Amino acid sequence: NEPVVHIAYEDAVAYAQWAGRALPSEEQWEYAARGGLDKATYAWGEQYASDGFHPANSWQGAFPTENSRDDGFIGRAPVGCYPPNGYGLHDMIGNVWEWTTASYNDNNDFNVIKGGSYLCAPNYCQRYRPSARQAGERSLGTGHIGFRTVRLPISKDQPL
Repeated sequence: NEPVVHIAYEDAVAYAQWAGRALPSEEQWEYAARGGLDKATYAWGEQYASDGFHPANSWQGAFPTENSRDDGFIGRAPVGCYPPNGYGLHDMIGNVWEWTTASYNDNNDFNVIKGGSYLCAPNYCQRYRPSARQAGERSLGTGHIGFRTVRLPISKDQPL
């Protein structure tokens, strides 16, 4: 029920290959996160939170000293606690960062991670926007980085 975390990039790739899937590219991830809202600042519209409702698991308050837990969680939330986006995908934003296949820099020690995490706060990172990107050290698994997979296209030579 919890997101898979403490997974280095290579481990996420190995799992995806074992499952006959792949990690998303940065572009695939962002397209999926937007859920059809192509120009919106956030995956659900223009405001991060309204009327006390938080649409994703993030830090509420001044990071790292004060978390009001207005969203009901002090750390990671169980998968699917927040409404799905326009494509029916849950937790694309917040909770845990997600690995993509995009290299962050030329030395390939870092890959792009997307979506922000429960540690993102207005005074700290604000990377819970679909367009935001962050470097994740490929060899490092942490409690706030996970992954999701995408289906591979079916080749014309592959039997259904």
